Amino acid sequence: MAATGPSRSVVFSNRGIICSTSPQACSTGIMVLAEGGNAFDAAIAVAATETVTLPPMCGLGGDVFALLYEASSGKLWGVNGSGAAPTGATPDFYWSKGYSNMPLNGPLAVSVPGEVDAWETIVSRFCTRSLKELMQPAIGYAEEGFPISPKIGSSFTSAVKPLSLYPSTSAVLMKNGRGYRGGDLLVQKDLARSLRLVAEGGPEEFYRGDLARRMVKALRDAGGLFTEEDFANHATEVYEPPISTTYRGHTVYQVRPPSQGFVMLEILNLMEGYDLGSLGHNTAEAVHLMVEAKKLAFEDRNRHAGDPRFVDWPLERFISKEYAEERRRDIDPSRVSQAAVAVPEADGDTSYFCVADGQGNCVSFIHSLSQSFGSRFLAEGTGINFNNRAGRGFSLEQGHANIIAPGKRTIHTLNCYMVFKDGEPVILGGTPGGDFQVQANPQVVSNLLDHGMEAQDAVDAPRWLSFPSGDPENIDKPFVVQMEPGFSQETRAGLESMGHRTAYLDPASSKVQVIVRDPESGLLHGASDPRGDGHAAAL
Repeated sequence: MAATGPSRSVVFSNRGIICSTSPQACSTGIMVLAEGGNAFDAAIAVAATETVTLPPMCGLGGDVFALLYEASSGKLWGVNGSGAAPTGATPDFYWSKGYSNMPLNGPLAVSVPGEVDAWETIVSRFCTRSLKELMQPAIGYAEEGFPISPKIGSSFTSAVKPLSLYPSTSAVLMKNGRGYRGGDLLVQKDLARSLRLVAEGGPEEFYRGDLARRMVKALRDAGGLFTEEDFANHATEVYEPPISTTYRGHTVYQVRPPSQGFVMLEILNLMEGYDLGSLGHNTAEAVHLMVEAKKLAFEDRNRHAGDPRFVDWPLERFISKEYAEERRRDIDPSRVSQAAVAVPEADGDTSYFCVADGQGNCVSFIHSLSQSFGSRFLAEGTGINFNNRAGRGFSLEQGHANIIAPGKRTIHTLNCYMVFKDGEPVILGGTPGGDFQVQANPQVVSNLLDHGMEAQDAVDAPRWLSFPSGDPENIDKPFVVQMEPGFSQETRAGLESMGHRTAYLDPASSKVQVIVRDPESGLLHGASDPRGDGHAAAL
């Protein structure tokens, strides 16, 4: 049973598919493919357009993680476009200001944006078009405006108070003292100018040019800790191969830390020890085992994971089959591991999209400002709103693996995956949703591989969220299983009889995009989540 009412039809193509939560971005990417561009060209055009059309979710001030499969070489590459904490960002500084947890708003919550450098890194290695050419549609949407989609409009109207924190932000992202609504035209002239500067000057302008100096000055004038060197020293990491595990005869790849993508792999390893197909889809028995697996994986994440450049922790052990066998002993198939009460979790606003072309190239791409509208601080005159990744990700707990430090990258909720069979990609997918991401992704993979669902059915199916996970603001709260509409009363009652407490989950909490690929025929199956505004577009 779907969680969202009427479903969409799966989209088929053998020439190219794009799944995005932004209709304009989908159209832009399809246009690039139609003009002869490859999947990598289309991905950069989609990403640039989304930074304009999805202001709550992503922007030039955000971060990127991606997986790129290059059919000509048969290689899968990972991209880490996350930025570091600024100079001066020490625990002592925050403690001296009275913080026991990281601030969520303003310049003290910002890390160096990685989006722009990630674009150019991908362009220089994989694309057939220039960054300048691929950014033109995004510039047009910023300069001339676009009508806000309904659910993005809801994000604006629910964020009036935080968008009012800084005059530079409210002047751009509010309309006559109120939030923009679905159907309103949003024009961003300053952002268009910044996009043109990036299109002409690339990362050099954004990280070392006049635009960089203006951004750093705005951040510092508002109390931030950045220096021009913090921006100038940023660099994107490209690596091969990404981390992986196997599941039901398939190889599942994820992006490397500081992404928490390894949590998905650990959850899958734990799940593989149970015959979920025989237990049935979304039965109490199956959901219980998956929830308990999630708890164990996040326990490892919260105790040990940090920036690998700063913290030595056993990543390869956590994603090994041997470790999963050990940890599975801590799961009681008939009883919850902890008592729980119902509490809400903070959302993570992010955008995930995927692209596959007719030549076999595939892109799984996620980018974000972290919480809705990021830090809510926009550098006046630039149109650039900054992430709050440092605020949402770092700890101020003495001795914590993820405690903030200058030049350190926080552990990221951002992650994306690809699934391979016999050396070729067969599934690419992901979702926004903060710590929900690495919980929703295994559920979708299980729908496809354990239960044999078609792509759109796997996306539509109701999902659960085990709260809390890794957000420092909520980490010490008790457990609850939040469930979308569509779960049976029998499943809810069964979970509660095992000791779980259940609660309602808003279906908008995640917006999955999936492409399933038949390597023999080249047929692509595109599925876009009806929980969002976007769609799957085919060439």
